[in-house]
Amino acid sequence: MHKVLIVDDEEYIRMLYKKVFESEGYQVLLASDSNETMQVMGNEEPDLIILDIELEEESGLELLNHIRRQFRDCAVILNSAYATYKSDFQSWLADAYIMKSSDVSPLKEKVRELLGESTIGTNQ
Repeated sequence: MHKVLIVDDEEYIRMLYKKVFESEGYQVLLASDSNETMQVMGNEEPDLIILDIELEEESGLELLNHIRRQFRDCAVILNSAYATYKSDFQSWLADAYIMKSSDVSPLKEKVRELLGESTIGTNQ
């Protein structure tokens, strides 16, 4: 079972994504800031991170830099409501950039793709 870490400072987003990805068969881990993220990364070794850019204490882009230095093999999807960050060169360290939306299908599909899972026969 793949482990997916959701990093978002908004609890309702964490809970929504937790429900969505658990229903897809993933083990879901949660973090609300950079300290929690690095602690979970060290203890749980997730296969993929869904990372919000607008975090309260530290930018998700700064956190992405920390993650890439210590955990190079973990896939990272930047997940933001703001398209402006897509052109920021720091975002290029991520494996994907998905805009937050009420339709989570693109996010679910990108998670499956990055984890090497087929989308044939899955609910979208």
